[in-house]
Amino acid sequence: MNPRAEDDEPVRIPIEPEIDLHAFAPRDIPSVVEEYINEAHAAGFREVRLVHGRGIGVQRLAVQRALDRHALVEGFSDDPRSHLGATLATLASGMVNGKW
Repeated sequence: MNPRAEDDEPVRIPIEPEIDLHAFAPRDIPSVVEEYINEAHAAGFREVRLVHGRGIGVQRLAVQRALDRHALVEGFSDDPRSHLGATLATLASGMVNGKW
Protein backbone atom coordinates (compact mmCIF):
# COMPACT_ATOMS: atom_id res chain seq x y z
CA MET A 1 0.00 0.00 0.00
CA ASN A 2 1.21 3.44 -0.90
CA PRO A 3 1.26 5.54 2.33
CA ARG A 4 1.08 8.72 0.26
CA ALA A 5 -2.22 7.57 -1.28
CA GLU A 6 -3.81 7.55 2.19
CA ASP A 7 -2.76 11.19 2.67
CA ASP A 8 -4.61 12.16 -0.51
CA GLU A 9 -7.95 10.67 0.55
CA PRO A 10 -10.61 13.28 1.31
CA VAL A 11 -11.41 13.74 4.97
CA ARG A 12 -15.13 14.09 5.75
CA ILE A 13 -15.88 16.48 8.57
CA PRO A 14 -19.23 17.64 9.92
CA ILE A 15 -20.13 21.16 8.88
CA GLU A 16 -20.55 23.33 11.94
CA PRO A 17 -20.26 27.12 12.44
CA GLU A 18 -16.63 26.66 13.54
CA ILE A 19 -13.72 24.68 12.15
CA ASP A 20 -10.42 24.07 13.92
CA LEU A 21 -7.69 23.98 11.28
CA HIS A 22 -4.95 22.65 13.56
CA ALA A 23 -5.56 19.08 12.34
CA PHE A 24 -4.76 19.95 8.72
CA ALA A 25 -1.38 20.18 7.04
CA PRO A 26 -0.41 23.77 6.16
CA ARG A 27 -0.32 22.91 2.45
CA ASP A 28 -3.98 21.85 2.65
CA ILE A 29 -5.32 24.97 4.38
CA PRO A 30 -6.38 26.89 1.23
CA SER A 31 -8.38 23.97 -0.17
CA VAL A 32 -9.86 23.09 3.24
CA VAL A 33 -11.01 26.68 3.71
CA GLU A 34 -12.49 26.80 0.21
CA GLU A 35 -14.45 23.58 0.65
CA TYR A 36 -15.53 24.46 4.20
CA ILE A 37 -16.90 27.83 3.04
CA ASN A 38 -18.79 26.15 0.19
CA GLU A 39 -20.37 23.63 2.55
CA ALA A 40 -21.05 26.13 5.35
CA HIS A 41 -22.82 28.40 2.89
CA ALA A 42 -24.85 25.48 1.52
CA ALA A 43 -25.81 24.60 5.12
CA GLY A 44 -27.16 28.13 5.56
CA PHE A 45 -24.54 29.59 7.89
CA ARG A 46 -24.13 33.37 7.65
CA GLU A 47 -21.10 33.59 9.95
CA VAL A 48 -18.37 31.05 10.58
CA ARG A 49 -15.27 30.96 12.75
CA LEU A 50 -12.00 29.50 11.48
CA VAL A 51 -9.50 28.65 14.22
CA HIS A 52 -5.94 28.80 12.91
CA GLY A 53 -3.94 29.53 16.06
CA ARG A 54 -1.72 32.49 16.87
CA GLY A 55 1.86 31.38 16.16
CA ILE A 56 3.73 33.77 13.88
CA GLY A 57 0.74 34.42 11.62
CA VAL A 58 1.49 32.15 8.66
CA GLN A 59 -1.73 30.12 8.99
CA ARG A 60 -3.76 33.26 9.68
CA LEU A 61 -2.45 34.79 6.46
CA ALA A 62 -3.22 31.63 4.45
CA VAL A 63 -6.77 31.50 5.86
CA GLN A 64 -7.42 35.17 5.22
CA ARG A 65 -6.03 35.00 1.68
CA ALA A 66 -8.34 32.07 0.92
CA LEU A 67 -11.30 33.99 2.38
CA ASP A 68 -10.41 37.10 0.41
CA ARG A 69 -10.54 35.15 -2.87
CA HIS A 70 -13.78 33.29 -2.11
CA ALA A 71 -16.92 34.61 -3.87
CA LEU A 72 -19.19 33.44 -1.02
CA VAL A 73 -17.36 35.52 1.61
CA GLU A 74 -18.76 39.02 2.11
CA GLY A 75 -16.13 39.95 4.67
CA PHE A 76 -13.88 38.70 7.45
CA SER A 77 -12.04 39.96 10.51
CA ASP A 78 -9.90 38.72 13.35
CA ASP A 79 -12.00 37.31 16.18
CA PRO A 80 -11.30 39.75 19.04
CA ARG A 81 -11.91 36.99 21.60
CA SER A 82 -9.03 34.89 20.30
CA HIS A 83 -6.08 37.34 20.22
CA LEU A 84 -5.42 36.68 16.49
CA GLY A 85 -5.98 32.92 16.83
CA ALA A 86 -9.22 32.80 14.81
CA THR A 87 -10.96 34.60 11.98
CA LEU A 88 -14.67 35.34 11.66
CA ALA A 89 -16.12 35.28 8.16
CA THR A 90 -19.49 36.61 7.03
CA LEU A 91 -20.97 34.58 4.20
CA ALA A 92 -23.25 35.78 1.43
CA SER A 93 -26.95 35.11 1.71
CA GLY A 94 -28.77 33.38 -1.10
CA MET A 95 -27.29 32.13 -4.35
CA VAL A 96 -23.90 33.42 -5.54
CA ASN A 97 -22.42 32.30 -8.87
CA GLY A 98 -24.86 29.39 -9.00
CA LYS A 99 -24.12 28.21 -5.42
CA TRP A 100 -26.47 28.38 -2.46
